[in-house]
Amino acid sequence: MKIAIVKLSALGDIVHAMTVLQFIKLDNQQIQIDWIVQEEYVQLLESNPDINQVHTVNLKKAKKMKSFSIFFTELLKLRKLGPYHTVIDMQGLIKSALISKIIPSRVTVGFDKFSSREGISAMFYNARYNISYDENVILRNIQLANFALGIDITKEQVEQKKPYLIPEKIFNLSNVGNTKKNILLVTGASFKAKIYPARKYTQLIKKIDANFLLLWGNDDEKKFVNDIAHKADNVFILEKLDLISLISIISQVDLVIGSDTGPTHMAWALNIPSITLFGATPGNRNSFQTSHNQIIESESKVNPYKINKTDFSIREIRVNDIVKMTRKLLKGIE
Repeated sequence: MKIAIVKLSALGDIVHAMTVLQFIKLDNQQIQIDWIVQEEYVQLLESNPDINQVHTVNLKKAKKMKSFSIFFTELLKLRKLGPYHTVIDMQGLIKSALISKIIPSRVTVGFDKFSSREGISAMFYNARYNISYDENVILRNIQLANFALGIDITKEQVEQKKPYLIPEKIFNLSNVGNTKKNILLVTGASFKAKIYPARKYTQLIKKIDANFLLLWGNDDEKKFVNDIAHKADNVFILEKLDLISLISIISQVDLVIGSDTGPTHMAWALNIPSITLFGATPGNRNSFQTSHNQIIESESKVNPYKINKTDFSIREIRVNDIVKMTRKLLKGIE
């Protein structure tokens, strides 16, 4: 049996969707699983032992160039894939549904019109699954896979998952040292309302006796972490990392603290302790909590169907609450 999963972006969403892979293979070792993804995320998937082949599209280039020619060229190359028994669209957007439909297959499966952000996407599927959009993203993905493939991945299995991001090269942390715990701070995010204030990160660093590694991905984020580093000790600003190096870094630290964003969710995939901070986005939907992967939410009431990007309530999360949880998690790994 040969299947394809369509999950194009973004980083954290792909990480969440990858959870199903090991359990699909556990049910059927002979199944072939291919994955269709946006080009910039291919490194995330290539080393996964449960994926047979990764196929890329570059829709971002088409959008940037405002070129229908590039867009249709990217779509048409998908006609050469397969044929597959089943294509599963885990994205639930019109563009991912269209891609799923174009790929040759017997069955195309996705969320029904009541279960995705862009309900019109459901018209492209042969089979549709109903599950509330505000349900936990990990559970949405496993239940869609169960429906599509006639299997039974359980919540309990997910709680016992194996790490599924594979560090191909070891990024050297020897310059940081090993006499203290190493904590990675993920300070950036896709929009400003998800970012915890620099001054509060500085307060956190001063209250915890550990080495703090600061991650950045663009010029604004680099300035942000430099502001933190100038006001605190035991701070190490990392160089700009590709996805493989990022996986390697996260796999070696003792704890990851950050916003609702890709690198923080990668800690969950690697079974590395983490604290994810939520304000404008829904914590119980966008994370799967375990004994060592915890969340702290603001008191804001979040509508997952319509994210309010002017909700800066993450700034109200108390530093002492993060400190308390940090000490608890670090004590648990001693």
